[in-house]
Amino acid sequence: MSRSTEDDLPMVTVSEHAGVRYLHLDSPWVQGAMRLSKPDAVELEYVRRMLACLLWRPLDDMRVGRAVQLGLGAAAITRFTHGPLGLDTTAIELNPAVIRACRMCFRLPTDGPRLRVLCEDAGSWIARTEHAGSINLLHVDLYDHEAAAPVLDSEAFYAHCHAALAPGGVMAVNLFGRLSSFEHSAQRIVQAFGRDQVWRVQATKEGNTVVVAGRGVVVPGREELTQRARWIEAHLGLPATKWLRMIRPL
Repeated sequence: MSRSTEDDLPMVTVSEHAGVRYLHLDSPWVQGAMRLSKPDAVELEYVRRMLACLLWRPLDDMRVGRAVQLGLGAAAITRFTHGPLGLDTTAIELNPAVIRACRMCFRLPTDGPRLRVLCEDAGSWIARTEHAGSINLLHVDLYDHEAAAPVLDSEAFYAHCHAALAPGGVMAVNLFGRLSSFEHSAQRIVQAFGRDQVWRVQATKEGNTVVVAGRGVVVPGREELTQRARWIEAHLGLPATKWLRMIRPL
């Protein structure tokens, strides 16, 4: 993909309602949100469900490793992995206006020893061999202002995501589960990861379905999963025990 100029990219706008600040890309569609009184909390339900991939991480590894986000949105996951999780965090965002808005309006910290926000094309970045086997937690949320289908959605793209994961690493992808594109996207993920390494989280009422895919993930028994869920709820404030009822093999 050739590098776009900023003039080619959708305009970023910000709105507020009932104590919540929203990010938009040249349309009414919400691209991200932050509750002003709780900036470290994850406001949107589908974004919380993207963090359900933490259930695939052993408790000893929960705060260890590298997190990467392809697509910044309103920086909710970036703030979360860098802050409460304390992981080395890298976010890749093509639109420089989104990065500026997140820094000005959505409490995104400046870059530091554990945080890098790069203005690059996510597909080109994830395909670099230097990233192979280096990512423990990968979040992919790559919709444009029309929000019709993922911007990057090829089997080759998902193969690069798989290659970038460390053994035991997990990827969470936001897909619109009520659109015809969902099944095509899901099958491409299966081709790249293998059917036994792909799961889906129940769709939100808005139609977002999170797909989780792992690289050599071993799913523990119910007792261990419940223990992980309770730890996530107690230490990270996420509704993880509810997620256990929402997850199914794809």
